[in-house]
Amino acid sequence: MVDASKLHPATTVTNIKSCIPIVLDYEGSQYNNWATLFKFHCRANLVIDHILPPASSTVPPPATAAEKLATKAPWERLDDIVRQWIYGMISNDLLNTIIHQEDTTAEAWNRLVHLFQDNKSARVLALDAKFTNTKLVDFSNVKAYCTRLKVLADNLTNVGHKVSDERLVLRLLRGLSDEYKTFRTTVQHRTPLPSFDVFR
Repeated sequence: MVDASKLHPATTVTNIKSCIPIVLDYEGSQYNNWATLFKFHCRANLVIDHILPPASSTVPPPATAAEKLATKAPWERLDDIVRQWIYGMISNDLLNTIIHQEDTTAEAWNRLVHLFQDNKSARVLALDAKFTNTKLVDFSNVKAYCTRLKVLADNLTNVGHKVSDERLVLRLLRGLSDEYKTFRTTVQHRTPLPSFDVFR
């Protein structure tokens, strides 16, 4: 019988999707949230060094070949587990883009970092265009319209382009249909403008 106290916590994770409720897709609008949750999960399971190796190690290297072998096998197993987590939490298109059979987990992680961090300006432009052109007429109701605006604003914040509450309210007002003209005019003249939460 295996002693549970000797099991590494990472080996007991049976469903990564229950721990991290975001699947990263090629658009990458949730990248910052996904990466933050993934790092939390790795820290909690004592495998953060697999995605963010320390700059230098204070642990002396094993003295003998046998000690090296004894250290290498568990490390490689954990590395494969964490790499499986990454591959299991991204879309198929993204998986096909980054997967390499001989990668370490750190290399797979860095491929994602470069893919999304290097394209930040392009993603800001695409998200800002969506945010600017979102209108109530494209949605079945006001609730869905407000939710979409909030998601786009959060996605812009995730890529380093924070949307102020005032801009969010103004965008919501501009996108209202003609049937809300009187309401829009009334709200526009309020000083200060209501917050987004109050307004919606």
